[in-house]
Amino acid sequence: MTLNRILTKKELNPTVTLMEIEAPLIAKKAEPGQFIIVRSHSDAERIPLTIADYDRSTGTVTIIFQIVGAATMRLNMLGEGKYVESFAGPLGKATNTEGIKKAAVVGGGVGCAIAYPVTKKLFEQGTEVHAIAGFRSKDLVILENEFRSHSTAFYAMSDDGSWGEKGLVTDALRKLIESGQQFDEVITIGPLIMMKFVCALTKEYGIRTIASMNPIMIDGTGMCGCCRLTVGGTTKFACVDGPEFDGHEIDFDEAM
Repeated sequence: MTLNRILTKKELNPTVTLMEIEAPLIAKKAEPGQFIIVRSHSDAERIPLTIADYDRSTGTVTIIFQIVGAATMRLNMLGEGKYVESFAGPLGKATNTEGIKKAAVVGGGVGCAIAYPVTKKLFEQGTEVHAIAGFRSKDLVILENEFRSHSTAFYAMSDDGSWGEKGLVTDALRKLIESGQQFDEVITIGPLIMMKFVCALTKEYGIRTIASMNPIMIDGTGMCGCCRLTVGGTTKFACVDGPEFDGHEIDFDEAM
């Protein structure tokens, strides 16, 4: 069996790349919200990347990553037909979508790569899902078509107004809540500052909110301690206890 071969490589924007990897054993068990640990080369750093999509029938797992340092740069140098040294997972706890009749999924920037599989699963299970995606500008947008085809309603927001509506994701969410939309749950994934304000907004209205603390993970096994955070006054590790937690209980200021 051939493992870890790069079947597809796509540039989503100048700094974000999508790769579809041949990994049948992971694809068989993967669920939205989980992540994998990838090493591009034998001497490369191990990096945790969220499972952006998976296909059990073809045995493939999709990852999306931002080129920010040496490890992601080396990973990005590999082309289609090449192999990544190791690809381990699925790790972390899967998103619990059971019993949710109506949800809002709020993604920001590269966090949309994590928000998409959750949106897709909710939509495919028959949940009424309102997806809100925010980017700084149009040239940074990823997965727009995927969100549009796997959500009941889609709201595009950009800081500079070059894509969708000008404003923040919290502006779109507040508008929906104030127009009478009643959500069983809000799920948010993106920069910490964005998630902090999404959670502050939903707390005002008493709406259960789940936040993915994936952005602070490094080691992925609970050993490095970098993803330590306080949730409801208790110390947790994003990689082994999460990455998702009750957003109203996370100490975002400490995490930032």
